Amino acid sequence: MAPSLLASASQILAAPRQGGCGRRRLVITCSAGAGAPPKLVTFLGKGGSGKTTAAAVAAQYYASEGLKTCLVIQSQDPTSEQLMGCKIGNSLTECAANLSTMKLETSKMLLEPLDRLKKVDAQINLTQGVLEAVVGEELGVLPGMDSVCSVLALQKLLNFFSTQRNSSQEEFDVVVYDCNNTEEILRLIGATERARSYLRYVKDLAEKTDIGRLASPSAMRLIYDSARPNGKTSEGRLSSELWNDIEQLIQRISVWFADPSKFACFLIMDPGRSISVSSALRYWGCTTQAGGNICGAFGYTELPSEIHKGVAEKFLPMSFSFLPFLPTDYPADWSRALNSLSQNAKDLLRNTSNKVYASVSFDSVQKSVTLFMPGFDKSEIKLYQYRGGSELLIEAGDQRRVIKLPPAMQGKVGGAKFVDRNLIVTIR
Repeated sequence: MAPSLLASASQILAAPRQGGCGRRRLVITCSAGAGAPPKLVTFLGKGGSGKTTAAAVAAQYYASEGLKTCLVIQSQDPTSEQLMGCKIGNSLTECAANLSTMKLETSKMLLEPLDRLKKVDAQINLTQGVLEAVVGEELGVLPGMDSVCSVLALQKLLNFFSTQRNSSQEEFDVVVYDCNNTEEILRLIGATERARSYLRYVKDLAEKTDIGRLASPSAMRLIYDSARPNGKTSEGRLSSELWNDIEQLIQRISVWFADPSKFACFLIMDPGRSISVSSALRYWGCTTQAGGNICGAFGYTELPSEIHKGVAEKFLPMSFSFLPFLPTDYPADWSRALNSLSQNAKDLLRNTSNKVYASVSFDSVQKSVTLFMPGFDKSEIKLYQYRGGSELLIEAGDQRRVIKLPPAMQGKVGGAKFVDRNLIVTIR
C-alpha cells in the first residue's frame, strides 16, 4: 500500500528557534566524564572546516593515552601526511608509539574480494569460467564502491561483523576514520536499516519467483562463502539458515553503529563562519535521521572570542571546549599540542556514551511522539503513515526514517507541529 502524505511543509507549525567569527582553533562539545573511548571515531562537517585536522588531533591524543590507535584516511589529500609527519600508504604503517596509519584506496582494495569470489566460483562453477577471466587490475572504481570497500576495511580493523575475534587481525583500541566526505558517513550510518528493507524484497524474489528459486541458491552460496560471516561457509546448510544468518548480521551491525560507546560521531565547524555552523547543525539533524548519535561538536578557530558563545547555544544541550589550533603547512608539534589540551576536552574525547540526547520519545498519556530534528526547517519535513498506523515515515533532507509505534499508541495521525527543533506528532 502506498503511503499517504499526512503533513507537508505548510501544515507543520513552527515556533521561533533560538539564534546565535578570524583565524581558527578547535572547539568540542559532548558530555563530560571519564571512561573508555569509543572503538570508531569520525567527524562530520562542511568541507574545509577541519575534519582532517580534528582526526589527527584525536588519533594523537588516544595514542598518547596508551591506547593502540589507527588513523584511517580515505583521500589523496596530503594534509594528514603533513600533520602526522609520516608517509601514509595503503597498508598499516606505524607512525608513532601506539599509532598506526592507513590510506584506503579502492582500486587496490577491489582485488581481495574479487579473488575470494574467484576461489568460490572455481568450486561451484556458477559463472563457468567468466569470473576467472576478469583481470582485477583492469577494473575501475564505480560510484558506490568506495563506501563498500571502506566498510570492509573497517571490518578488518574492528571486526563488527562477528562476535568472534580473529587472532590473525591486528587489534586496535580506537580507529579514527577520516572519510573523504560527510555524506558517505551518513550513508554508512543508515545502511543497515536500508539493507533490511532491500533484504526483505530480495528474499521474496528468491523464494517466490521461478527465476529466484532457480538462480538464488548458487548466487547465495557464491556471495556467502566469499564473505564468510562468522567464519562459516554454506556447506550442508539450508537457504533459510543463510538468510537468517544475514538478517542477524545486519541486526548486529545496526546495534554496533547505534552504540555511542563503540561508534562516535563528532560535528566540526568554523564558529566564525555562519555557513559552517549551519552545515554542522544540518549534519546533526541528518545523523539523527539516519539513526545515529552525535556525541559532540567541534569548532575550529585560532582566536576564540565571546561571540562564539552564541554559536555554543545553538548546539545545546552539548557544551563547548577548545582544542589547539594546528597549522597544516608543516608537521605539527604534537608534544606542545597535546600538553595544551584541557582536561575537559580529554574527558569529552574519552567518554561519548555518558549522555546522548534522545532523538525519539513517546508519551503514552498524551499519545504523542516527539522527534528531535535539529538543523531542519519546517518546510523540509514531511510526515507519512502506512502499514495500518503501526509506523511513521519521516522525510527530511536526503534521509527517510521509519518510526515504529508502541502497540498502545498505534493509530492515525491527528496532527503535527514543529516546536524548538522538535517535531511533535499526535496520534488519534
